Amino acid sequence: MQISRGERWFYRFNYTILTLAALTCLLPLLNILAVSLSGNRAVMSGEVGIWPVDFNLNSYEALMSGSPVFQAFRNSVVLTVVGVVLCMLFTLLAAYPLSRRGFYLKKPITLAIVFTMLFTGGIIPHYLLVDWLGLVNTYWALWLPALVSPFNMLIMKNYFEHLPEEMEEAARIDGCGEWSFITKVVLPLSLPMLATIALFYGVNLWNSFFQVLIYINDTQKYNLTVLVQQMVRSSSVLLEFTSVTPEEMNQFPPEGVKSAGVMVLLLPMLIVYPFIQKYFVKGVMIGAIKG
Repeated sequence: MQISRGERWFYRFNYTILTLAALTCLLPLLNILAVSLSGNRAVMSGEVGIWPVDFNLNSYEALMSGSPVFQAFRNSVVLTVVGVVLCMLFTLLAAYPLSRRGFYLKKPITLAIVFTMLFTGGIIPHYLLVDWLGLVNTYWALWLPALVSPFNMLIMKNYFEHLPEEMEEAARIDGCGEWSFITKVVLPLSLPMLATIALFYGVNLWNSFFQVLIYINDTQKYNLTVLVQQMVRSSSVLLEFTSVTPEEMNQFPPEGVKSAGVMVLLLPMLIVYPFIQKYFVKGVMIGAIKG
């Protein structure tokens, strides 16, 4: 189909804006990566742009040797993986019943959940409740309050509501029970939505910072986000966390080690995202119903 001259200029303008927006996100990331792979002289003199200068892995060597990075990374993985599984399970258990047309408490429960999006008790009552439950200094203080995100639950609920009724009727005729219908029909057809919500939960848990500082007192349980923040905030903390002495900082630039910590923090999400992205655009509903 022929497009007009005005449409061509419109597309060019959109592509230009989107390219500039992408560069504003990509260029800082490339700069951090280049700093983490550059030598001390180049970093201190400000020569590093988006390409490494005097390429070396000294910053990563200093970060990995004698620092609690591996412990913090393991804590982040446990916090994220277990949290995503629990959140997806309980969000599903909340969203599916509320999407059923015959559930007579559907409206009041939905309104109660939406109410929590607008009004909360605040940090102090929240902390007192977590403390009263004996969850302080455990990851349950992070998992339990976030088991069901109202926003994610509403997305899942609305998706289930728009699944064709004909599929459910056909499954019932074939003798499919409630749990079989969920696991064999609903969930396979909802993979794009489930992958998106799982990514939302995963990024939120992986980047947990404020909640960890409030509820976790044991530094051995700190996740990678808190550890990297403390390293970036203070050079003295950086020296404490690594085995590098002040004299050796000539070979291991503090800015390079901080940048290496940021890259280690970002890398898992950058690796996971491409595997989930395909579900965002995959049309699994196409051809689900024949006739």
